Amino acid sequence: MTRRLVLLLAVVFAGIVAASARAEPIRVAVTTSFQNSGLADVLLPEIKADTGLDVQLIVVGTGQALRLGAAGDVDAVLVHARAAEEAFLAQGHGLHRREIMYNDFVLIGPAGDPAGIAGAETAAQALQRIAAAQVPFVSRGDDSGTHKKELALWNAAGLAPTGGWYRPVGAGMGATLNTASAMEAYVMADRASWLNFGNKGGLALLFSGDPALFNQYAFIPVNPDKHPHVRADLALKLEHWLASDRARELIDGYRVNGEKLFTFNAKQP
Repeated sequence: MTRRLVLLLAVVFAGIVAASARAEPIRVAVTTSFQNSGLADVLLPEIKADTGLDVQLIVVGTGQALRLGAAGDVDAVLVHARAAEEAFLAQGHGLHRREIMYNDFVLIGPAGDPAGIAGAETAAQALQRIAAAQVPFVSRGDDSGTHKKELALWNAAGLAPTGGWYRPVGAGMGATLNTASAMEAYVMADRASWLNFGNKGGLALLFSGDPALFNQYAFIPVNPDKHPHVRADLALKLEHWLASDRARELIDGYRVNGEKLFTFNAKQP
């Protein structure tokens, strides 16, 4: 190796080290559905390039994400369960709630659709048909935003699902979809996770389009008055980027097999 090449490599390495040292770490609790969608892999490098923020994701369900925020274990949360988010704010754990993007939930099941949910008029009616047929339904059962929405829909259907046909698994979206695929069971998922899921097997998207299935994602910086050690300045810097035109371009442009997974709708908090 020539002396000139050694010097060149040393300069490049020094530049990489310096850039790494300049990156500011921020811990953000995000939902498994956001991670499973693949969007994080698109956004994080751009965030780092534009802002210098090294976003470290803690991937959990919405309920656990909010508990991490309440304990001051993360600097911000990106979640999708409005009632729980508003309770989090009312308890003083967050600075404000900033809507960023949305998609929708969908009902998935065996392509043969033994419960006949494809012909349902509402999501509640679809769940009533599944319960009446007592065909397997896999629930996340993990206090996530998806699980909270599912329970709200069962409530709207006038049902409290119990029995051997109802299978809570206490797992993230990817693991829940894998279980449903293995069992050829019905399941509710966010559209992005479903489209990015590679083990569909005999499952198909059978019902969607009910306004009750709307799925909003919101960003909440943790309140530094409760937890002085959190990096509220970095959380606000990240929020500003997530509401930017560059974020809009990437979120609206993200597709899997030609299908759009999210729609940007950032609003003032």
